[in-house]
Amino acid sequence: MTRTLFEPVRLGELELANRIVMAPMTRNRAEPDGTPSALMREHYAQRADAGLIVAEGTWPSATGQAYCRQPGIQTAAHVAGWRRVTDAVHEAGGLIVLQIMHAGRIGSRHVKPPGVETVAPSALQAAGQVHTDSAGMQPFDVPRALSTDEVRAVVREHAQAALNARAAGFDGVELHGTSGYLPMQFLCSGTNRRSDEYGGDAAVRARFALECLQAMANAIGPGRVGLRLNPGNTYNDTSDEESAATHAELMRQVRPLGLAYLHVMRSPLPGLDAFALAREHFGGPLIVNDGFGPENAEQALQAGAAVSFARHYIANPDLVRRLREGLPLQRFDRKTLYTPGPAGYTDHAPA
Repeated sequence: MTRTLFEPVRLGELELANRIVMAPMTRNRAEPDGTPSALMREHYAQRADAGLIVAEGTWPSATGQAYCRQPGIQTAAHVAGWRRVTDAVHEAGGLIVLQIMHAGRIGSRHVKPPGVETVAPSALQAAGQVHTDSAGMQPFDVPRALSTDEVRAVVREHAQAALNARAAGFDGVELHGTSGYLPMQFLCSGTNRRSDEYGGDAAVRARFALECLQAMANAIGPGRVGLRLNPGNTYNDTSDEESAATHAELMRQVRPLGLAYLHVMRSPLPGLDAFALAREHFGGPLIVNDGFGPENAEQALQAGAAVSFARHYIANPDLVRRLREGLPLQRFDRKTLYTPGPAGYTDHAPA
């Protein structure tokens, strides 16, 4: 039987009205303290006809903040702000989960609240810079290596973030396991030089991500927890000697948890089929991502149960209707991706 984008699908406990997923995208529109803004409420409500919205990477604690005006899910104000977002999405008939993103070594003291450290598996500074509202472009901080007990505390933060997300009205959560953030820093050989129970070969380096997922699943149920991965990704100065094998090991360890889905991105490595790797080793429902458009989205359902779109959702809040009716897609403006205000965020007119 041929599947189409507009058919419903079940991912764990999540009942999607269609197979079109809005991928998580950092857009830097939260208040300075990480509280979701009224503008964010409007932005997500505009896109509520997606089968599922994965809301942007959100820090579980201030230590995990990477960017200015990035939302958090730590405080009562964060929960209340996100509740206004989820209520608006649900009122419009939508489904929304929150991506939990601890940035680890990706960040700056000019971004975090005063006195908050930047931490990582190992004290290795990432190459590159980050924009700060207070001091312009700044190099990433030199991180402090987490102690073993501190790693366990960060795992508990992920469980609390999942509970906070449910209190905020989210239908589930997704662990951000790629793009050089903390779970990937633990996973990859180039960023994890530890000698304790969280460092060593790939089977051991996968432990942090696995424990975070177990803690989140124990907190809110595995059918409301997803994971995002991108084998071969080197973003934010992350590297691994055997990325395909390392990610396959993590998928094998995660498989028995019975998660709602694996959100897998096309690999940038030539010859590495990330979707085939995920089908072989994860075993559960896949959301496939990266580069799909009107011309190949239906074909992508041969690889996964649903397809996620990022850049097409930036300028097309009515993407589901445009795909259904074969309407042209508007192009987004790169200059407004991360700027404050409604321009390029909520001001797109539907076709």
